[in-house]
Formats: sequence, structure tokens, C-alpha cells
Amino acid sequence: MADHSPAAGHAHDEAHHPTWTTYWKIAVILTVITAVEVSAYYIPAWENSWIYVPSMLIMSAVKFWIVVMYYMHLKYDHKLFRSLFTGPLIVAGLTLVGLLFLFSKLVLRLGLLS
Repeated sequence: MADHSPAAGHAHDEAHHPTWTTYWKIAVILTVITAVEVSAYYIPAWENSWIYVPSMLIMSAVKFWIVVMYYMHLKYDHKLFRSLFTGPLIVAGLTLVGLLFLFSKLVLRLGLLS
């Protein structure tokens, strides 16, 4: 017979959520990534190279993913909640890319208009 007591439900929730040690490790990872981002600004060779912007975007995306998955608990939530978050995020990203094309900040060089 199943145990439906509040204590049993609480133990089930505890098994699926991270402990304080997980949060500590995540905080260290986020601090290291932030330190690399800040130091990249002060390294002229890195700041002036073509890899600067892509590396900063990748590091920011990794930090965003970590915060969303662990601190917003989307990693442990139902798939419906994940889709309710990622669906509008994708729509917003595509809207930003469309606006960049619309206002000529992002141009594909197809040679069609020359």
C-alpha cells in the first residue's frame, strides 16, 4: 500500500532537487565563467581578435542555461513548464534576429541585389 503521508511526499521531492553542495558547485562554476569574461575584457589580444564576441556569447549562454536549469529549477520541473519557458524564448530570439535583418544590422551577402 502506498504511503501518502506528507513526510513521504517531502522525501520524494528532496530526491529530485539539488542539495546545497550542488548549489555551491554551481556558484563556483558561475564565478569562474564570470572571471574569465571580465579578464577577457582586459586582455587586448583577446578583445581585438575575431574570437572575442563569439566566446563572450557562448560563455553568457552557458551561464544563462545553468541559472535557468538549476536556480529556476527547470531541470527538475515537468516538461510542460520547460516548454512554456523555451517556446517563448525561441520566439523572442527569432524576433530579435528578424529585427536585426529588418534594420540592416545583420546582412546576408547573397549577391542578389548587386
